[in-house]
Amino acid sequence: MGTEGYSPSVLRKAVRQAAKAASFKDASEDMAELAEVAISATHLQRLSERVGGEWADARDRQVEAYRAGTLVRDYESAPAVATVMLDGGRYQTRAEDAGRGVTEPGWKELKVACCQTYAASPSERDPQPKPPAKFRDRAIVAKLTAELKSSGPKGPARETTTRKRRRKARRRVSRRLVRTVVATTQDNTAFGWQVAAEVHRRGLDRATHKACLGDGASTIWSVFEFHLQAAGFIAILDFVHLLVYLYAAAGAAEGKGTEAAWLLYEQWLTWAWSGQTVPLVAGLTAVCRRLGAAPDGVAADDRRRVAADALRYVKNNRGRMDYPRYRRLGLPISSAGVESTIKQLNRRVKGSEKFWLKGRAEAIVQVRSAYLSEDGRADRHWRRPRPYARSVGRHRLGRPTTKAH
Repeated sequence: MGTEGYSPSVLRKAVRQAAKAASFKDASEDMAELAEVAISATHLQRLSERVGGEWADARDRQVEAYRAGTLVRDYESAPAVATVMLDGGRYQTRAEDAGRGVTEPGWKELKVACCQTYAASPSERDPQPKPPAKFRDRAIVAKLTAELKSSGPKGPARETTTRKRRRKARRRVSRRLVRTVVATTQDNTAFGWQVAAEVHRRGLDRATHKACLGDGASTIWSVFEFHLQAAGFIAILDFVHLLVYLYAAAGAAEGKGTEAAWLLYEQWLTWAWSGQTVPLVAGLTAVCRRLGAAPDGVAADDRRRVAADALRYVKNNRGRMDYPRYRRLGLPISSAGVESTIKQLNRRVKGSEKFWLKGRAEAIVQVRSAYLSEDGRADRHWRRPRPYARSVGRHRLGRPTTKAH
């Protein structure tokens, strides 16, 4: 029995389920039904937060070792192709010292990196010189852009369909080998060092071809410029996010849903897919001039603002849009991997009824990230000696009963 009064096997199951289920209540019911162990939701929360805190400390020690130049690489051989995909999720917080109930609620950002290796070989020719059929299908493009633009929840069927389409697109380029996840509620500076330490540990910086993918946010490219650029990573703008801007701008130029708007979108899509940023910028500039400048404070869906936003987006990211080259190197041009990872993290920490204390959210995120990683990180954590700790509250071990705990 460990310091918490549970066997190592029961503790592992409890903590894993607490970080995987949608809530601590669901995890408690899962343990009762599947493991025949009665642990209250409150106690599961305490156990998982303690273990998650220990794992966060281990991560921080790894970062310290990296910054001191003493972090040991876990892999001797370098991967052929490696990517670091960066993005952010959201979760809600509440005041730290306000007692029970929700006080001072607010949304905070969850920063996520998806580090992946691939089995892929470079090609002298572009393996897919023409845009995929899905990007030239009106119904699919309309749904895809609506999903990415919407801040609300998405329906299960739509998510599943989108994931299937993206998986097929990724298989055309390369086969994924191993994914590891870095996620934190800390600020962008801390996140950058965590990503850098993970890249070093896995030897991703020694890959023959390597890239950093993101949706264009300045925080993403600041991490890239500070930690990955000098190591030879190539910056790639996620193509699907670019597509959303082009589709919206075409509708702003010619009218949403019109034949003229679709033809304009198809032209811009072809230029973007083939990396022709000069005519793309020229076309967007011409539209902006025709529509006129957007006044300050104009609505987000104003035609002038939509077109100006698209032009600004392309200008800011044109150095990250050489897609034919990326495809020849066997690199993905979509950051769907990190978006899928964020959905899995969001299922645990995001919700209209979930309000976290910051340290507690960080602990749960560390456990969830470890189990989402495919390099045995969770097993390594459990094999390490755990620090001594007093019992966490009252616990009950045994067959479940109908009595509340």
